[in-house]
Amino acid sequence: MRHYLDHASTTPLRPEARAAMEAWVDAGVVGDPGRVHAEGRQVRDALEQAREQVAAFVGVRPRQVVFTSGATESVHAAVWGTTGRGPRGTGDARSAGPIACAPVEHSSVREASAAAAPVTWIEVDGNATIEPAAVDAAFDRCLAEHGVVPSLCHCQWANHEVGTVQPVAAVVEQCRSRGVRVHVDAAAAVGHVPTDLGALGADVVSFGSHTLGGPAGIGVTVLGRGVRLEPFLRGGAQERGRRAGFENVVAAVGLSGALGALGALGDQGRLEAEAATAAARTDHLAQEIQAVGGCRRYGDPSSRLPHLVCVGIDGVEAEPILLGLDRAGIAVHSGSSCSSESLEPSPVLAAMGVDAERSLRVSVGWSTTDGDVDAFAAAFPDVVRSLRALRS
Repeated sequence: MRHYLDHASTTPLRPEARAAMEAWVDAGVVGDPGRVHAEGRQVRDALEQAREQVAAFVGVRPRQVVFTSGATESVHAAVWGTTGRGPRGTGDARSAGPIACAPVEHSSVREASAAAAPVTWIEVDGNATIEPAAVDAAFDRCLAEHGVVPSLCHCQWANHEVGTVQPVAAVVEQCRSRGVRVHVDAAAAVGHVPTDLGALGADVVSFGSHTLGGPAGIGVTVLGRGVRLEPFLRGGAQERGRRAGFENVVAAVGLSGALGALGALGDQGRLEAEAATAAARTDHLAQEIQAVGGCRRYGDPSSRLPHLVCVGIDGVEAEPILLGLDRAGIAVHSGSSCSSESLEPSPVLAAMGVDAERSLRVSVGWSTTDGDVDAFAAAFPDVVRSLRALRS
């Protein structure tokens, strides 16, 4: 029997999302939502109902919601749209104004920014926290080096690897005081903690679907009120001219079903219940890991995402631990370079000043059972002790 504990990477499709998608497919409606005939209007109605559900979940107006192909596209839309330097294939995109970014941001944020403009790095503390004072210092450094403040600043809502929830509201306010546009990557947070984007007031927010129980292949860009961006994808007037391309209606319906199961902002009892259960499980997992000895928990101990725990393990690298757990039927993740697509160790852990080659991330989700947690707790000590014995 397999035990899946890598929900922060992707989580199973929620039954409500599956049911919504199946109902839409079974209805057999075919039409372009940009057309005025009856079929087109019916598809448009389904798309706009999905948009309204997404907007209600994060506390914004439906017209602020732009559907994309995923969180990565939404990140690129934020970067290229705010700098005004779309990828043309010619010329020097780095002539755009500088971008402020912390090294703990997701790779899509870091790499899209580096491709668009010079990057001014924001320092973080040992918990991977992006403090407003560090943001202000980065702005001053950018002004001294480039003669201008950044054209854009990134601040993730929460860290995808160690779970630290950032002081995002304070950072957004700091950016506003300096006249800097701000993008918030909320992919790790939406569907796991309350995310009132209307109250936040960021210029752009991005998140995806597949890590909260919706389908893969759809993401969301939320624009601040009155904010206009140069479209990242051109060639059509879809999404009110903000993102060209035929809309993925069935995926939008599925995302709507997933969020609808969690409720609208202000009435998210199920989200709160899932978060409480997840926090109890990750606290238990952390205790079991630390009981082995030579293990420590990373990230902010209190201001954190409820559904993931990241630990450092002395005396053995990540890959053999992952393989040992996998043989025991347990799937987890690590930021180590040997256990992912990357050829470099975790930039998140490196920025925190800890060993970036010896980490383990365990994450739970809506479908996790006590049996999954118990299986990890039973297997982990034996895997680590046997590997340490081989090393010695």
